[in-house]
Amino acid sequence: MAWQSCGGLRVKNPITANWLCRKNKSATPPAIVEVYFVLLQWDTCPFTSVRFQPTTMTASKQSTLANFLVDEGLPESYRRDAHNWFLPLIDQLQYQLAEADDGTPAATMVLGINGAQGTGKSTLARLIEVVLESRGKRVANLSMDDFYLSQTQRQRLAADIHPLLATRGVPGTHDTALAIQTIAALQAATVSSVVHLPRFDKAIDDLLTVEEWPGFEGRADLIIVEGWFLGAEPQLDSELETAVNTLEENEDAEGLWRRYANAQLAGSYQQWFACIDHLIMLKAPAFEQVKVWRSLQEVKLAARSKRSGASKGIMNGEQLERFIAHFERLTRHCLRSLPAKANQVFFLDADHQVVNHHVVNKTPA
Repeated sequence: MAWQSCGGLRVKNPITANWLCRKNKSATPPAIVEVYFVLLQWDTCPFTSVRFQPTTMTASKQSTLANFLVDEGLPESYRRDAHNWFLPLIDQLQYQLAEADDGTPAATMVLGINGAQGTGKSTLARLIEVVLESRGKRVANLSMDDFYLSQTQRQRLAADIHPLLATRGVPGTHDTALAIQTIAALQAATVSSVVHLPRFDKAIDDLLTVEEWPGFEGRADLIIVEGWFLGAEPQLDSELETAVNTLEENEDAEGLWRRYANAQLAGSYQQWFACIDHLIMLKAPAFEQVKVWRSLQEVKLAARSKRSGASKGIMNGEQLERFIAHFERLTRHCLRSLPAKANQVFFLDADHQVVNHHVVNKTPA
């Protein structure tokens, strides 16, 4: 990898010319250092100082990453992506969460991770949590999935509005008020607070009871929210006219279900998404690849359920195909529209490897 020049600093760039411009004008980096940058373009970089992460891995970092790979059952290829892409991202976040010189803690940041089914957003969220907590930060890890309505609530929607709303997934099947309240409670928490975090069990397709929700004790430095359409904006009315698959053709011929979901997305979901300070997208190459990855997810879920003896809710091939069809419209919409909106986009290939990285807004809020 050749050295390149950016604003007078020589850097070696293993990603795409990417790191973080900061407003501290007094920082003076070493003359030559191997650095990860998050800068949109080399030739137009306006930086005055740079927060950077050397590629050299300490023993502690190596151990944390190695243990994570084992615990999560991840392939060696994930180590490369973590080292080249995700650890620099985590260093960036750690810098943003640093205390002021007088010891005042930084405001709690809300980090959003968008990614279609099977892209690895939950894994990335977990990696960020594990690494930052190993460095003394406290992280509350939430998923949009954990705010799904209960089976009983969705059955009521199915009876009152449209039968397809019995299936979890689309806008209108989440408790957005609970999500907003949970984030607000975490942001307002003190060292003595306990905030209970909702949990949804996909194996039984239902929300766990409040008594089963884990409690987050104390103040969070970072709140992570990950979800398959996190940050999405509603479609235009004209985009809803034509069915995108046989499910919509046969079971939503008049477009009531998709119009209801779109109206929900335009409402309280935008309030939920407004809580996000910085949005990351893991972008799949195409919806067809998402279908393959989601199938692999179901295989893993089935294996875990078999070991635990709880097989309820596991789908066969035909059931899974129909289930994925519920997500197709909005997934395709996100793949088209979110790369221009997200603060950072990691582009994935068919093997789940990051092949490019694009930054829209360089610095987390």
